[in-house]
Amino acid sequence: MNRIWNSVVGKLWGTILLLVLFVLFIVTVLMLEFLENFHTQQAEETLRQEAATIGKIVEQYDKVEDSLQIIQDILGAETNALIVKDSESVFLSIHEGLNKEVIKKKLLNDSDLSGIYTSSDTIIKKKLMPSMTEEDQMESYIILASPFESDKKIHGAVFIYQSLDVVNKTSNHTTKIVFLSGFIALLLTTMFSFFLSSRITSPLRTMREAALELAKGNFETKVPYLQKDEIGELGSAFNRMGKQLKHHVEVINQEKEQLSNILTSMTDAVITFNKEYNVLVRNPQAEKLLQKWYENNEPKNNSHLPAELYHLLDHVFHLEEELEEELEIKGSYFSVSISLLYSKESVRGAVVVLRDMTEQHRLDKMRSDFVANVSHELRTPISMLQGYSEAIIDDVVTTEEDRNEMIRIIYDESKRMGRLVTELLDLARLESGYLSIFKEEVSIIPTIERITQKFDQIAKEKNIRLYFDQKLNQPLLLQIDEDRMEQVLTNLIDNALRHTEENGSVIVRLSQVNKQLTIEVEDTGYGIPKEDLPYVFERFYKADKARTRGKSGTGLGLAIAKNIVERHEGNLSVESEQGTGTKFIIRLPIT
Repeated sequence: MNRIWNSVVGKLWGTILLLVLFVLFIVTVLMLEFLENFHTQQAEETLRQEAATIGKIVEQYDKVEDSLQIIQDILGAETNALIVKDSESVFLSIHEGLNKEVIKKKLLNDSDLSGIYTSSDTIIKKKLMPSMTEEDQMESYIILASPFESDKKIHGAVFIYQSLDVVNKTSNHTTKIVFLSGFIALLLTTMFSFFLSSRITSPLRTMREAALELAKGNFETKVPYLQKDEIGELGSAFNRMGKQLKHHVEVINQEKEQLSNILTSMTDAVITFNKEYNVLVRNPQAEKLLQKWYENNEPKNNSHLPAELYHLLDHVFHLEEELEEELEIKGSYFSVSISLLYSKESVRGAVVVLRDMTEQHRLDKMRSDFVANVSHELRTPISMLQGYSEAIIDDVVTTEEDRNEMIRIIYDESKRMGRLVTELLDLARLESGYLSIFKEEVSIIPTIERITQKFDQIAKEKNIRLYFDQKLNQPLLLQIDEDRMEQVLTNLIDNALRHTEENGSVIVRLSQVNKQLTIEVEDTGYGIPKEDLPYVFERFYKADKARTRGKSGTGLGLAIAKNIVERHEGNLSVESEQGTGTKFIIRLPIT
């Protein structure tokens, strides 16, 4: 039932029905009032005519018997008459039904009606008298008293009375006709309402179903509009709306996808915050950064943001100004750019772009360290070249032996400078990718053994045991650049011999683990301090003075070795414990 009343059909039908009921009620009330008055007036007029006719008949006929039949014929149904010659004698009484005498007495004794004997005007009165059909029951009567036409001062009169039930019966019959007409009108109105409603609501229901399909994302939904009225125009507008919606959603999706792709491909971290410091949008780089901050968060604020960034956001939200700043957060350096988001001229959030500048800071430091190290490495040989050259030019030396010694020193220092420049150029070419690697199939066991044996004499001179140990089950052929790999192993074995004391040992070991060839160069030398291990492959790295003991080196050998190994798609690592020894491990893929 609620469904009907909540629908357009129910509301339209109820509205029309209430309107029709209201109109019918007003019309019925007015019509019944009119009909009641009309029937009363008709009854009075009929009684008046009958009274006048009876009066004339009574005056014309002297005998009652002669006029009785005529008077009865003149009287209408359920109409009675009382003919009085004067106020004291009743000439004729025509009464059908009960309580004749009682009614007669009431008529004759009525003070209002008794004035008819001396008046020439008709008197009409409604009076409550006993019923003519049932005992002990009263009814309303309409009574008309009409005087005889006489010159006498006191004359007779005709009393005609009729029960109002006759009038009421006529009114009731008319009322039934009115209510029947109203009921038929209600039926017709209901049928018309439902017909009209269905004509209106049927396309509306179709539009509702189409709207639900649109809400589900089915923008191909169409509404048939065959009507040429407002509903047809609404259907046409609905179809245009669906087409525009589809276009706008496609545009929004394209822009969203484009924005998502841009954010995903950005190397910078992009985070959108609201004014409560909650994250609304973030790209993958920002996700990693937030996860890192969350894991290392100190409980200083509820947003799990570093205090430095939190204070910047707080500053931006309070002053409502954009900001660009560089921050150091937990050992990392970031370039931070904060832009405000507005909603109806009020700040609703901010977009934070974080660019990781840690690597750039490291490169800047490396660049400055590189310049300082190169300057330091070149200053000593240049100073020695300059000093000994000036001594020779100024004839400071007196003997030929001293002169030759100085010339030899100048030559050695120039060779040292040449080696430094050559290694710098090799390293630059390796890092930039301009130094070519020419791979060829090489038998690994004899090659590594040959390189190791080159250092036998040096090892014997230093009283150091040099071993070659291979654990390969069968000969192995590998695609490598033999010259470059010899350069790597030469550097590693030479370093091991230089940093190992007498009676120590150096082992070059070959092994295979799964699809990897492992080359280990292990010594029993001084070892590398734990704090220096992360930096051994950096350019110009040198151990402390106690470890080098004055032995020359450019500090570029390990950096070059690591680059060569990586160009072979391998890996070079180091394990060391101070006072025990050092192990350099080369891992190369076996294809």
